[in-house]
Amino acid sequence: METTAVRLYGKDDLRLETFELPPIREDEILAKVVCDSICMSTYKAAEQGTAHKRVPKDAAQNPVIVGHEFCGELLEIGAKWREQFTEGQCFAIQPAVNDPANIYASPGYSFPLIGGAATHIIIPNIFMERGCLLPYGGEAFYHGSLAEPMSCVVGGFHCMYHSEAGSYVHQMGIKEGGKMCLLAGAGPMGLGAIDYALHSGRRPSLLVVTDIDEKRLARAAGLYPPEHAKECGVELIYVNNPSTQSLLELSTIHYPLSTGFDDVFVYVPIASVVEQGGAVLGYDGCLNFFAGPTDSEFSAKLNFYDFHYSGHHTACNSGGNTDDMRESLAMMAAGQIDPSAMITHIGGLDAVIETTLNLPKIPGGKKLIYTHLSLPLTAIEGLWTPEREKHLLKTGVLA
Repeated sequence: METTAVRLYGKDDLRLETFELPPIREDEILAKVVCDSICMSTYKAAEQGTAHKRVPKDAAQNPVIVGHEFCGELLEIGAKWREQFTEGQCFAIQPAVNDPANIYASPGYSFPLIGGAATHIIIPNIFMERGCLLPYGGEAFYHGSLAEPMSCVVGGFHCMYHSEAGSYVHQMGIKEGGKMCLLAGAGPMGLGAIDYALHSGRRPSLLVVTDIDEKRLARAAGLYPPEHAKECGVELIYVNNPSTQSLLELSTIHYPLSTGFDDVFVYVPIASVVEQGGAVLGYDGCLNFFAGPTDSEFSAKLNFYDFHYSGHHTACNSGGNTDDMRESLAMMAAGQIDPSAMITHIGGLDAVIETTLNLPKIPGGKKLIYTHLSLPLTAIEGLWTPEREKHLLKTGVLA
């Protein structure tokens, strides 16, 4: 079968090409990609080329398909998997395949025949073997795409940890009923974190969200108003570019004897923000540096006096695992979380290259690509919905 895909050859070298896929083997699956959301990580791979940890050194000779947040339909099932999967079944992909032979291997970075920015792909055996091909029964394909970034948010919450004085046992997860701060938290991943913090089974009692963009904060507050948060048992405060001292003062709301936050997430790779995150930790506070930098020399100062005497610690993550992905899909199916708020732009496959290479310069949240359409990247009004997706797929026209 013929496919059209965006392939990475090297640094800043993305090409939209049509080529023939080989016949599938008995342990492979042929699939149609319907949509893929563009991640900042794809921009980083394009910017670094083969210097990126996940991109093969021979990409110039064997280019890889970009995109790892995708959803679609299974078209042809190899004999090995016919009892487990069926033709016409919808799917989502967990890209953290954790290949023992290459721990960095991931669709969108490392494989020549599987990636989200394509019309058709071949899913290799290792994805099925390791449980990374996930059946998806939601009403909208874009929910399946956004299950991957949501799984990263979920993984961030799960990898946090705390302990009790005198015990070496780590209690995994955010502190239930504790104080949480999301620094630079009004972007797409921050919005997902707000959604999850309000609607998951383990919630903070205080959630402070900061940003330097008043429009992004206003949008976040409109999507997740403090009044709704109170109904969820969470006091939610949005604040524009606060000082460290003002954040520490906010942390004492309802906790006059306890200064600082239990859980702090940093959603931008900016040293001053990382340092502020460390400075606002309370006793036994956990800092999650979520935003991966492109600079391999990136560093920030942390107060190791506080690490020593106040039990500060870090738990960084940039992705989720398969259980996190399943949790995201289940919560979306149950209507507990809705990643629609992440999406601000829609485009077709022919918009991928320009969008990816200029991603940091394009304001807004997630850029969602429908791979079988030709459509310039377009900012949308309001929320993207399953009804709008159905109209677009039927007519090729944005509603």
